[in-house]
Amino acid sequence: MEMVGSTAASYWKSMEEHGFRPDQPSSRSWALLAGYFVGLAVLGVVVPGPKIQGVVLADKTRITYKCNGFAVLVVLLAVLAGGASAGFFSPSIIADQGGELFVAALILCTVLSIYLQVVGSLSRSKSTSLVSHATGNVVHDWWFGVQLNPSLLGLDLKFFWIRAGMMGWLLINLSIAAKSYLEHGSLPVSMVLFQVFCLIYVLDYFWFEEYMTSTWDIIAEHFGFMLVMGDVVWIPFTFSIQAWWLMTNRAELTKVAAFMDVVIFLIGYTVFRGSNKQKHIFKKDPKALIWGQPPKVVGGKLLVSGYWGIARHCNYLGDLLVAFSFSLPCGFSSPIPYFYPTYLLILLLWRERRDEAKCRQKYKEVWVEYCKTVPWRIIPGLY
Repeated sequence: MEMVGSTAASYWKSMEEHGFRPDQPSSRSWALLAGYFVGLAVLGVVVPGPKIQGVVLADKTRITYKCNGFAVLVVLLAVLAGGASAGFFSPSIIADQGGELFVAALILCTVLSIYLQVVGSLSRSKSTSLVSHATGNVVHDWWFGVQLNPSLLGLDLKFFWIRAGMMGWLLINLSIAAKSYLEHGSLPVSMVLFQVFCLIYVLDYFWFEEYMTSTWDIIAEHFGFMLVMGDVVWIPFTFSIQAWWLMTNRAELTKVAAFMDVVIFLIGYTVFRGSNKQKHIFKKDPKALIWGQPPKVVGGKLLVSGYWGIARHCNYLGDLLVAFSFSLPCGFSSPIPYFYPTYLLILLLWRERRDEAKCRQKYKEVWVEYCKTVPWRIIPGLY
């Protein structure tokens, strides 16, 4: 434990030396954060994109989502690249303000979650999206939220917030890469691999943004501090730990190590994307072929074909492999870069247990039959 503590202290000191100093946000940091959110909101409105109907809610209504995230991201990156090339700002501006932006985002999320709790608790709406689920336990309601799909100024906050978090993660990574290049004059293979993997992951997320509309977070989780902070603080600032570490510790990879990391990423990405795609398509069209065969179901509802016949949460396995591929370029000299996959493993095990409990209550004896048909939870042959 003493060694881990010493390593963490050394890592934190190196991050501070490279600009990540959690401190009272300056007016510049607040302006950056405000400009980012306003810019995303405006682009979300003006950039064209398909309008997708969400799942049918309990009151038989459906939310319409404008899934233009990929186009918005491309425009945003083009604008930022143009501004940096023209000398309006340094491409390392986000990394330079990293610590202050972290504190500013945390303050923003705390204020917003309190606002959502108050407004949600006072809501008299009967719609599934806005009905109040306040329990009277202030801490519980603040943490988990009291409304399913709250809105502000016409924005579906839950859908917008996760978009802001995912794009923010990519922007932080790219800014750290730019800062590393400006300081060292080159990028090691380890940094390049990490950046490429993350870029593919985020671009893929927004290319298939429609699939997000049928995920558990969107259709079932209330929008409270847990998701508010998780989307805009936890995702962008903790998932980028590997980038910060690689900037201060230029790990060198052998060709074999680099090749194996690419293989792990590709396997994880294939399983993650393939399983999520199968689930989304099945929900839209229960008769669509899976791996060239008619889908098999249990109880007329639960899919047991394709990846979903291998494990009940095969998508979690893919996500974990991708997460480890993000950290492997950092080598094994420190546990710090492995924070993200370790956290994700704990989170997904916890979420899998929550999902199982809710599904067991919802499907009853059908769920028992389903578990017999697909006995493995996440990792076939192991768990």
